[in-house]
Amino acid sequence: MNLYQWIIFFLAVQAVHYFGTWKLYVKAGRKSWEAAIPVYNSIVLMKIINRPTWWTFLLFIPVINLIMFPVIWVETLRSFGRKSSLDTFLVIATFGLYIYYINFTQDVNYISNRDTNAATKTGDTVSSLLFAIIVATFVHTYFIQPFTIPTASLEKSLLIGDFLFVSKMNYGARTPMTSVAAPMVHDTLPLVHIKSYCKWPQLPYFRFPGVEKIKNNDIVVFNWPVDTVEKFFDTSGRKADKPVDKKSNYVKRCVGIPGDSLAIKDGIIFINGKELILPERAKPQYSYKMAIDPTATIEFESLFKELDITDRYGINNTKDTIYFSALPASSVERFKGVAGIKSVTRIIHKEADRSTFPHTKDWNVDNFGPIYIPQEGKSVAINMETLPFYSRIITEYEKNKLEIKGSDIYINGKKTKSYTFQQDYYWMMGDNRHNSEDSRFWGYVPGDHIVGKPIFIWMSWDSNGEGIMNKIRWNRLFTTVSGEGQPESYFKYFLGLLALYFVGEYFWKKRKADKKI
Repeated sequence: MNLYQWIIFFLAVQAVHYFGTWKLYVKAGRKSWEAAIPVYNSIVLMKIINRPTWWTFLLFIPVINLIMFPVIWVETLRSFGRKSSLDTFLVIATFGLYIYYINFTQDVNYISNRDTNAATKTGDTVSSLLFAIIVATFVHTYFIQPFTIPTASLEKSLLIGDFLFVSKMNYGARTPMTSVAAPMVHDTLPLVHIKSYCKWPQLPYFRFPGVEKIKNNDIVVFNWPVDTVEKFFDTSGRKADKPVDKKSNYVKRCVGIPGDSLAIKDGIIFINGKELILPERAKPQYSYKMAIDPTATIEFESLFKELDITDRYGINNTKDTIYFSALPASSVERFKGVAGIKSVTRIIHKEADRSTFPHTKDWNVDNFGPIYIPQEGKSVAINMETLPFYSRIITEYEKNKLEIKGSDIYINGKKTKSYTFQQDYYWMMGDNRHNSEDSRFWGYVPGDHIVGKPIFIWMSWDSNGEGIMNKIRWNRLFTTVSGEGQPESYFKYFLGLLALYFVGEYFWKKRKADKKI
């Protein structure tokens, strides 16, 4: 929906509210016109139902307002003496339209001094649960979101089974674009496995100011731009046209930021002509082949366990070469020092691979580019040679009409030889260079697809471990994702503070008890 459509929709909602409640406003001692003024009518309604004025703010927060509307409907009925279970059921089942029936057909009396405390334990529990959901949804949407590493694309830097907290504030919290959705779930409802949202209506994109901008080498969570799967890991082949904020969440390392020129040469990334130096915590992995002496006795099982080899590997028929799909530099150096291993050589792809972006060049995952990373407000030449790089940006991400007539290019009906970008774009790649579906295959990540920055690992679960204690990666608990040096677990400090809290609470209660005696 565009801005004009949203204004019409908003005014229509206000009209529905006015015609369904103006008599109730009058019965509460207010003026009928007060039910018609947008925002002000909500403030007045909060006074009528004896609820705090700040509840009005919650009515205009997407997703949270879906929880608040039924609450307001029920509270309105109870303020006019309609508090039976049937009344509650009818107002919720009719999406508030039952209030029309009360407003026009029933002679109700306003209860100005109504007790707003729950009359039963069940009602108190429901009220507390709703409040908890509202607070959790607000925090989840605008501050911190839990996230699980699902794939091996950042393996050795971030591991499958790492449970992260993703900050929405670092790059600026994005307001929900999908206005009708279940709180605190992504694209699928758990247990029932059905879609968790309605595609209509869609809110315009808006992002609050962040405390930092995305930098080269930042690990970023974003919505997968080309997502069409019905749900993450679904192998049924079913397709889904998802809103931006309901596309599958991916996590990669941002290697190219707006305005950069990016190239990959023999697997090494170059930004603006200079090699991109990864931070110490990054552990890039490449494919290798290892030549071995077939007559030598090498304890590969213990070596692989020691080096935590998690990706695929295989041996050739002559038993003299082992192929690894992914190894970090530290493992390579360890192998080179083992007797019986002749050499460890990195595999570099040389052949053309048209599956790589933009699918018109003889590039591959190890030799790629150079390409320009689009920046908001910057213009590029548009011709038949450059169009494959930017056609998806023009049509899908920035919603223009693109036509090709002979050798001429038309955007929104006008012949053009240049294009100015409406937002920033990023280039995302996995540290596991040969086991990562990333920008090398599907191109740029638009700025409106950015979700947040992973900041903290609170739990790490190794599904291959034996026994519960061995499944937990204790050295990764309570570690930061970014920072200087190697990660350090703060779990022991957390346990220490927790112990101090309980000890302090014990002595505090004991002291209070002694004073009473």
